[in-house]
Amino acid sequence: MTAKSAAAAARPTVYGYPRQGQNRELKKAVEGYWKGRVTADALKETAAALRRSRWGQLAEAGIDEVPTGDFSYYDHVLDTSVMVGAVPPRHRTAVDADPLDGYFAMARGNQDVAPLEMTKWFDTNYHYLVPELGPDTVFTADSAQQVAEVAEALALGHTTRPVLVGPVTYLLLAKPAPGVADDFEPLTLLDRLLPVYAEVLADLRAAGAGWAQLDEPALVQDRTPAELNAAARAYRDLGALTDRPKLLVASYFDRLGEALPVLAKAPVEGLALDFTEAAAANLDDLAAVGGLPGKRLVAGVVNGRNIWINDYEKSLATLATLLGLADRVDVAASCSLLHVPLDTAPERDIDPQILRWLAFARQKTTEIVTLAKGLAQGTGAIAAEIAANRADLVSRARSPLTRDPAVRARTAAVTEADARRPQPYPERAAAQRERLRLPLLPTTTIGSFPQTGEVRAARADLRAGRIGTAGYEERIAAEIAEVVAFQEKAGLDVLVHGEAERNDMVQYFAEQLTGYLATQHGWVQSYGTRYVRPPVLAGDISRPAPMTVRWTTYAQSLTDRPVKAMLTGPVTMLAWSFVRDDQPLGETAGQVALALRDEVADLEAAGTSVIQVDEPALRETLPLRAAGRAAYLEWATRAFRLTTGGVAPGTQIHTHMCYAEFGDIVQAIDDLDADVISLEAARSHMQVAHELAAHGYPREAGPGVYDIHSPRVPEAEEAAALLREGLAAIPAERLWVNPDCGLKTRGWPETRASLENLVAAARAVRATLTAS
Repeated sequence: MTAKSAAAAARPTVYGYPRQGQNRELKKAVEGYWKGRVTADALKETAAALRRSRWGQLAEAGIDEVPTGDFSYYDHVLDTSVMVGAVPPRHRTAVDADPLDGYFAMARGNQDVAPLEMTKWFDTNYHYLVPELGPDTVFTADSAQQVAEVAEALALGHTTRPVLVGPVTYLLLAKPAPGVADDFEPLTLLDRLLPVYAEVLADLRAAGAGWAQLDEPALVQDRTPAELNAAARAYRDLGALTDRPKLLVASYFDRLGEALPVLAKAPVEGLALDFTEAAAANLDDLAAVGGLPGKRLVAGVVNGRNIWINDYEKSLATLATLLGLADRVDVAASCSLLHVPLDTAPERDIDPQILRWLAFARQKTTEIVTLAKGLAQGTGAIAAEIAANRADLVSRARSPLTRDPAVRARTAAVTEADARRPQPYPERAAAQRERLRLPLLPTTTIGSFPQTGEVRAARADLRAGRIGTAGYEERIAAEIAEVVAFQEKAGLDVLVHGEAERNDMVQYFAEQLTGYLATQHGWVQSYGTRYVRPPVLAGDISRPAPMTVRWTTYAQSLTDRPVKAMLTGPVTMLAWSFVRDDQPLGETAGQVALALRDEVADLEAAGTSVIQVDEPALRETLPLRAAGRAAYLEWATRAFRLTTGGVAPGTQIHTHMCYAEFGDIVQAIDDLDADVISLEAARSHMQVAHELAAHGYPREAGPGVYDIHSPRVPEAEEAAALLREGLAAIPAERLWVNPDCGLKTRGWPETRASLENLVAAARAVRATLTAS
């Protein structure tokens, strides 16, 4: 096909779409089902209605193929485990008795069984359920969900492309099941898994699917020759099947690199590549391998992870360069639109001119359709759209919101000494022991306590004007007093105020900093039914006034025990926001760090002895390829130290991380120079404690002994067993006892029981240590 005919054939498509609905209908239906208020049939009907709505939105916008199979009640990787029959033995009875309840047991656990481990989907804030595999795993095909969704879409008149997690990525994301040797490689199961994929693909073809999409984002990471050979074998075998749809292998989040020639040579009909700034090298790499003659290329030129409008002229130039490198060039976002909110239209509190700078999922589909039209028919066909797009880009670039000379002058004046505590850790530790006088194995929590219906109602009443500021603050003060009283009674050693006044750990701070925009309806799925509203980081950052001092000092006035102040760190403030794309991330991180440094100084001046600066996103934001990691970790750890570098030696600095592969960044954790770090460890069986020990981590650590993402209440002995496992790696004088993460999403009954058991476990283990 010539470049001209390839352009004429260009079609718009997407890899995936938000699941929740405009008003988070899926979240409400699923949680209602868990509480017994919604029947299984009602839940399934809500899900079907949401699928119809999302397909209708895409078709109405002009999207050529709508994705199926990307919808999920909880997580698409968990859905893949169900599809291939990889149900852990401990969940088999529940799944056999009731597939839906068994599915949720795998996701959340229950009082009888622990859930699957949960961790981050590559470098995003989306969490997936980690497959548990072993040498005895037997895969069996269950294509019922995929086939049913294809039938639904076809019945509505849509052209559909089912989406599956590819077999190589699925195995590379998996971990050895409990009891299986740590050195077991799930990828060795590939030959056992491929026939199951073959069966599913045959079922999809029989259901009417013309194409199937196999997502292989793991191949954009650094891969060994053995892993690349496995990918070559997988797509050689799947491509050789005669009873299958056409295959589109999709990659995203970075360049394919050494995996590109492997997939280019595979006997599949299409390849999807990311051509946004994060993966710009894909363009040169594709030309270097001779393009994709005879194949379909889906070009991801619209950023599927951020919310700024596309630069039409730049994208059209990239698309024009791609013509001639493939038999057909289609236009798409760089990845699934799962990672952005649904629609800007309901946003009433953002200036209309600024709103024109933003593109959520529905606006991105319009951009994709517009670019496909421009590629197929020429730029003259979209001249008006290009002119309006150019004007919006200029408006943003020239806006005074984006640049604050005072902020830039302060950032430029920072010295290396500002990002270092002058005292070495042993000196600080001695001063902190003298000041805090904590027992061996001190107990604490991560920060948040349950956000009760009363607290959420008070916040809604304040927004609606039903109560005034004084009435709202009275309710918050009462909630804080209850949280402090419970912690004292339970016997915790370092208390928190519970964060009743906070809507979200990033949004709360963003709403008090200059340069941020807050949305009202910009919900994005983080995990399961947990949705967040990432703020938009639009301009230079500063802190006009203290943000946390009032409620922290109020809580401290209620108790003689130390109350830990809670801040969200600079990297997490970036990672869980939609960041500006017009300057380096490290520069923005420095601005946020200085704003938080002012807050740390005010907390310390108010007498706060323990300050926690959470950085759960430090590992999440790690570049997917090793070549970019050193530069990232340098500015990321420096931003943390700039936040905390001004405190006295007796002020104890904590940090917290959760649900990530910490082994990749142990040196960076060390470089933060925090006095104490708390980490998720319960679901991962204390793996991180041993990783810290292997590194020789010299400071204090609290690997979690209570999995807060499950409704289970761990018995005291269960927590004690985890604690003893932690002691095998970390000396008792440096070991803390805490949950995995904050308690915001839990209910009060389970929180009380779990924390009481946690304290009992710490006391029991402490007694054995002091007796010996």
